[in-house]
Amino acid sequence: MTQSIATTHTVTVGTGPVSFDDVVAVARHGAAVVIAEESLAEVRRTRSVIEALADDVIPHYGVSTGFGALATRHIPVELRAQLQRSLVRSHAAGSGPEVEREVVRALMLLRISTLATGRTGIREETLQTYVAMLNAGITPVVHEYGSLGCSGDLAPLSHCALALMGEGVVRDVLGERMATAEAFAAAGITPVELREKEGLALINGTDGMLGQLVLAITDLRALLTVADITAAMSVEGQLGTDDVFAADLHALRPQPGQAKSAENLRNLMRDSGIRESHRDPEACTRVQDAYSLRCSPQVAGAVRDTVEYAAQVAGFELASAVDNPVVTPDGRVESNGNFHGAPVAYVLDFLAIVAADLASISERRTDRFLDVTRSHGLNAFLADDPGVDSGHMIAQYTQAAIVSEMKRLAAPASVDSIPSSAMQEDHVSMGWSAARKLRRSVDGLTRVLAVELLTAARALDLRAPLEPAPATAAVVRALREAGAPAPGTDRFLAPEIETAVQLVASGAVVSAAEAVTGPLS
Repeated sequence: MTQSIATTHTVTVGTGPVSFDDVVAVARHGAAVVIAEESLAEVRRTRSVIEALADDVIPHYGVSTGFGALATRHIPVELRAQLQRSLVRSHAAGSGPEVEREVVRALMLLRISTLATGRTGIREETLQTYVAMLNAGITPVVHEYGSLGCSGDLAPLSHCALALMGEGVVRDVLGERMATAEAFAAAGITPVELREKEGLALINGTDGMLGQLVLAITDLRALLTVADITAAMSVEGQLGTDDVFAADLHALRPQPGQAKSAENLRNLMRDSGIRESHRDPEACTRVQDAYSLRCSPQVAGAVRDTVEYAAQVAGFELASAVDNPVVTPDGRVESNGNFHGAPVAYVLDFLAIVAADLASISERRTDRFLDVTRSHGLNAFLADDPGVDSGHMIAQYTQAAIVSEMKRLAAPASVDSIPSSAMQEDHVSMGWSAARKLRRSVDGLTRVLAVELLTAARALDLRAPLEPAPATAAVVRALREAGAPAPGTDRFLAPEIETAVQLVASGAVVSAAEAVTGPLS
């Protein structure tokens, strides 16, 4: 009997696309997968098309020929099983560190989704074995390097196909690294002996880059709300104005993301005692806040709109059946170029650019707290006793180092191409590389926002007896309850930063604010 990992629910994969929520549920939360009966019927129907071609005297790519630059060779029937094994073994040529478990599980689900469309000509038993491997929590070891993003993510997908054959190395449900044969035996799974066309069906796809895109969009959507929260705390803590966030001002420039961000800032700063302390224009000599404060919704809003464009592209790709050749609904077997990762690669690069800029404006807001010429009455570096204490001086260094790294990561991978396969594959997308660097960027943004959170919370505390807004006060309280102490003399700061990182990543920061404001955009 097949072992299954703990699940919260089951994802049913049919002939249509899986959703973002489905990808996250399987990749991160161990949801099980079942194949809809409509898909199984279509898989059986199109497999019969492939089997009818197998005995044809006319060569058919991927069925009775070699692959890539070797596609001109006709392969006799007795060598075709060896052809499929050789394809997978030779293409499982990745190198470098292991890719994260959630990325591999997302990749596997998305390949299953394409197989379930019936457009690949795979056998039902091969598809079901792939599902069994995923549901048993068996995760093939996939490596950092090996994919050029065309024809799709060949090397990463080949490592998964190799496991399906009972070969290679995997990690079991407990994370133990072992031979695939051992893991399959323990889970009661019988390895697959691949037949005509199945090797190509298992490895020709954009699933690796797409899975990482979906996970990144999910994370960035959450981080954008955090960015509005930390921006509100910084505007408030630096005695800035919320007048510039008025709805009628943003209606003059009807960018949808900007309007949402400005609305969040208004809600977060509502009823702020700190803001009310300097609302009287006769008592406040400041005419305009710096751009990093005043233009927060313009920058964060543009990031929002870019993320939603990327989500639209991801939605198109989730609805795609990427393979070469494909079995068309009317029964033709046709070669095509849909495996090229350009659409996904471009938006992965776009997201790395906007993540870097969002981190950059966050770092600038943080830096203003630490400079006595710009902090409006706060101690240098928010130190308890400046000179004896350094306060958050080096926390900002850490932030700046991350932002600098993110700027380098924003250099697009998709503008590069390096020819391969004896010039048959002479233009590639580098989408996998774009996805890998975006994951680093998302992690970097999480950490940069965490440092702004920690610094802004300290500043709000130092504005006492003035009271912050109820929403921002709730966030400060959550930070203190999680173990980041109130202002005082210098102490080991790294654990406090990690506490803030975990609060940002877990959603606790947003939850604390929304307990006061209601749902934020």
